[in-house]
Amino acid sequence: MQKFIEKARIIMEALPYIKEFYGKTIVVKYGGSAMDDDYLKSKCIEDFVLLRLIGINLIIVHGGGPHITNLMNKLGKEAVFIEGYRYTDKETIEITEMVLSGLINKELVALINNQGGKAVGLSGKDSNLIVAEKKLDKSGKNIDFGLVGNIKKINPELLFTLLKDGYTPVISPIGIGEDGHTYNINADVAASEIAIASKAYRLIYLTDVKGIYRNINDENTFIPTLKKDDVPAMKKDGIITKGMLPKIDSSIKALESGVEKVHIIDGRIEHSVLLELLTEAGIGTEIVL
Repeated sequence: MQKFIEKARIIMEALPYIKEFYGKTIVVKYGGSAMDDDYLKSKCIEDFVLLRLIGINLIIVHGGGPHITNLMNKLGKEAVFIEGYRYTDKETIEITEMVLSGLINKELVALINNQGGKAVGLSGKDSNLIVAEKKLDKSGKNIDFGLVGNIKKINPELLFTLLKDGYTPVISPIGIGEDGHTYNINADVAASEIAIASKAYRLIYLTDVKGIYRNINDENTFIPTLKKDDVPAMKKDGIITKGMLPKIDSSIKALESGVEKVHIIDGRIEHSVLLELLTEAGIGTEIVL
């Protein structure tokens, strides 16, 4: 009997957080090992379904860079990166859209629905959800990124309708330009902009690291709470760099635009989303103003 009482206590620990998040919107940027490993993927899907069942409005934005590169390799096309961005010509954007909107998106939707959820797959092109424009080089180097896009506008009306009707939108970061072109959008940035437009309460980035460290090689330098004012110095010192930069920059913009808190968590830990949101300790780095 005692073990069942302990289970009940664990469930009750989540009650204050369920009350806090009930009826609010949370955006999750889904990527990394949590999307690549079948076991971790199944645990994330369970988290997503549970959050929706306890009354949280959930929006999922997914990436898929490695999957795009793998298919390009199979098709004999080399992936070229410029200043950290995938050079995206017409053939590459077709492959990108095929992988993100056709393969990954529909697989996630099916997995959520099979676990008892109600998911709907969307591309940023649906209902002009993500209106984009060509990314221009501001460094003076005259770099052409191809069909890489910056977000010009988010039209969240369809998201509001789906959330109201009990659905979980699952979004691939493909944008449509006013010029009619399809654009490849950074998924971290897309998640932030969607969180802002949907008036989300929280934004969560699933990654392959525990969070932010002052020294990535020293576990004792883990930062559980990162304040906006600390970011410039950490960039200057090279603590925040490479793939973490768009996450941090997008997090700051989201916070300044009304998102209450941003979380960067390790998706390699099973049930990481539940642990971060519904337990006292949490597991990742929270970013606040």
